[in-house]
Amino acid sequence: MRTLTLRQPDDWHLHLRDGAALAAVAPATEAVFARALVMPNLKPPVRTVADALAYRARIKAVAPRLDPLMTLYLTDHTTPGDIAEAAAHPHVVAAKLYPAGATTNSDAGVTDIAALAPVLDAMAEHGLTLCVHGEVTQSDVDVFDREARFLDEVLAPLVARHPGLKVVLEHITTAEGVAFVQAHAANVGGTVTPQHLLLNRNALFEGGLRPHHYCLPVLKRERHRQALAAAVTGGDPRFFLGTDSAPHAQGAKESACGCAGVYSAPFALGLYAEVFEAAGALDRLESFASLNGPAFYGLPANAGTVTLVREADPVPTALPFDDTRIVPFRAGGAVAWRVLPR
Repeated sequence: MRTLTLRQPDDWHLHLRDGAALAAVAPATEAVFARALVMPNLKPPVRTVADALAYRARIKAVAPRLDPLMTLYLTDHTTPGDIAEAAAHPHVVAAKLYPAGATTNSDAGVTDIAALAPVLDAMAEHGLTLCVHGEVTQSDVDVFDREARFLDEVLAPLVARHPGLKVVLEHITTAEGVAFVQAHAANVGGTVTPQHLLLNRNALFEGGLRPHHYCLPVLKRERHRQALAAAVTGGDPRFFLGTDSAPHAQGAKESACGCAGVYSAPFALGLYAEVFEAAGALDRLESFASLNGPAFYGLPANAGTVTLVREADPVPTALPFDDTRIVPFRAGGAVAWRVLPR
């Protein structure tokens, strides 16, 4: 197959940052995706509807064709009233659970998830989706085990206590994460990133330390990568596209304490196409990229289309980012599928 036309996809997990950084990266998402679920971990976080709408306006100013769907950052101080207000606004569709200290700008996250019960009840009542960064943060837990421990110790009891709540386990990285989604009803879904589908943890250390492959949750063993690829290419509608594209300046990645995040937005759809082609499942890419996510969130599929061609799309070694540079995923290489301009 040399060309592939899909309904225009959406990105259900995206970091856009703010200010000049936002202006540098948002157009890459706008060029391919119709909607994007925008993460709220700014400094300060996007805690209220007013925060979310102000942030949405800043996104629209630099990417007018993109429809940003907003999320609230859950804290120990979020109230059921905050949830009711969010659910009343069509541009706010989810709230994000960051266990405190789990990832970039998560220090204001939730320290006692059990105490959030009234907030989660309100989310279930009002139909607001809970998006979850699924890792425990205890220092005595091996970093490669933190997702599996979170599923057992936190998410399984949470879903049992709130059976009417819609939950998305974001950036799944393990076979256990796949099994968790598959074991639950249709109100539990999962997103998967390009890097977790294409790389295993060896990619962190090939020829030396590879900081641009470092993200949270970290890459896992090959058996986990294979489980993710089988899940997304197998046609299960509970899995859908979420890049977790997370831009950081080159110097912030290549430092003594490098930031977690992989910037994939400009080439993400072509990267996903590689995964589906390798599985002989290109006919299922549209469902994963364009149909499953809207169905989970109760939104219509997009009317427009995008077309990919089976030809090499070179990836620059770096791209402009604020007053510095950012290194994209597969920098200096190429992606096998190129998205034609719309």
